[in-house]
Amino acid sequence: MSEKDEEKPDALESNSPYPAKPNLKGDWMNINLLLLLYMFQGIPLGFSDAIPLILQNQKNVSYHDQAVFSISHWPFSLKLLWAPIVDSLFITKIGRRKSWLLPVQYLLGILLLYSSFNLDNWMYKENKPQVNMLAFIFVVLNFLAATQDIAVDGWALSLLKKENVGYASMCNSTGQAIGVFLGYIVPILLDSERFCNNFLRSTPSKGGVVSMKSFFYFWGIAFIVVTSLVGILKKENKKLPSKSVDGKIDGEKFNVLQTYVMLWDIMKISGVRTLALALLTYKIGFVATANVTNLKLMSAGLPKDDLLIVITALYPVKVIIPLVVSKFTSGPKPMSALLNVFPFRLLLGFVAALLVYYTPILIKKGGNGEIIIPFEYYVYLGIFVFVFEVVVYFMLVAMLAFFSRISDPLIGGTYMTLLNTVSNLGTSWTTTLSLSVVEWLTFKSCTSNLKNNCSSNNHIEECKLDGQSCTIFLDGYYLEIAICLVLGTMWYVYYNKKLRNLQKKSEDHWTVK
Repeated sequence: MSEKDEEKPDALESNSPYPAKPNLKGDWMNINLLLLLYMFQGIPLGFSDAIPLILQNQKNVSYHDQAVFSISHWPFSLKLLWAPIVDSLFITKIGRRKSWLLPVQYLLGILLLYSSFNLDNWMYKENKPQVNMLAFIFVVLNFLAATQDIAVDGWALSLLKKENVGYASMCNSTGQAIGVFLGYIVPILLDSERFCNNFLRSTPSKGGVVSMKSFFYFWGIAFIVVTSLVGILKKENKKLPSKSVDGKIDGEKFNVLQTYVMLWDIMKISGVRTLALALLTYKIGFVATANVTNLKLMSAGLPKDDLLIVITALYPVKVIIPLVVSKFTSGPKPMSALLNVFPFRLLLGFVAALLVYYTPILIKKGGNGEIIIPFEYYVYLGIFVFVFEVVVYFMLVAMLAFFSRISDPLIGGTYMTLLNTVSNLGTSWTTTLSLSVVEWLTFKSCTSNLKNNCSSNNHIEECKLDGQSCTIFLDGYYLEIAICLVLGTMWYVYYNKKLRNLQKKSEDHWTVK
């Protein structure tokens, strides 16, 4: 990377109206750098997505344990607490963003290496996996990844020309999708004995081709090597943005206290407050579909490997969709694009419930215990996954494009982090809640004693002593899907017009005064 590809200092000083017509000439190297950095951000996120599927096949792992591990995603929802520190404390000689990017990515590499030597002990304990330990390790991993996200989000606003900042959302979603794929799909499939014997080996053998701990080791080394190359080869513009405040020219940098004050000033903008409340609640309509459906499909008889094969076959959609839709979402009305597909995503909850209901009916077991899955089932599953990914990523790119458009570049890292944090918090609290209440909403009874609702281990043991078993007569998943559909519809009716009006506000409305 040459100095010609540095961020353009005039990107923040242009007086041209916004948004101008995008022109990527001179920005391609910076686009590639952002894609690379966001991809590495997606690696620990991918590992975080892989662990729940592995846990689901372990003994004595409940939905409560899944809810405990889901806490590992919370750092992305709380990064606002330290974003002003990342935005304001740095070593000028190294660079405003590289001062944080380099040490954080080195620490990610070191922690992945450490985890590779202990993962088997944490994951495959004889009685029960060490869920609490896994949750702690991934909280730290995602804390570091979230800090990297703050630095990269802020860097993107000055790295790209002003008319191209809308493409930062494309880099974010596409890069993360590639990283999640490499940390989620690939390790599980290559670690699967069933998948490797069916598709990769001529002679069946025990275990997978590459173990999960080997992937942790590989990416630990990759983080260290790539971080070193970025530190050496990529020069960061040392000129910091300045801005007139009350008729005076502000200094070249803000201290931590000033940045927190400006964060409070962002929150005082009426449009930001309206947007924040919407972001905190908009996932409630489809959280059960997104977080519980795959686990329910596995419980209903679908092998983990087969589920991931379908997801893998359609994974290019996650990479291509941001590239395709970015030209529609980088314009003046990205929120309209999001809201136009919102009702379709709500309806996918109903489709997901039908798929889960018919899975145990369509999937059979042969005489030798082999699982028999008809071809048409894969067609139904593939169509559902395809439509789901298209809708989800279309909405994601639209939302990130809106964030990039309204963020004040003067404190771009903090501004973008505020919006992303609120959005992530809306995802985190609904995810943990959705996993926690599945069992609470599920109603069971003992086949020999209807008064025994199997609500505790003692009740379950009493039922077994009678030679009977606990039977589910109302699965909490279906009840949760119905509740989400109702709440999601209410959200759409209330916020549809409000959010469409927000995107019509001028750039001055979103600027920190």
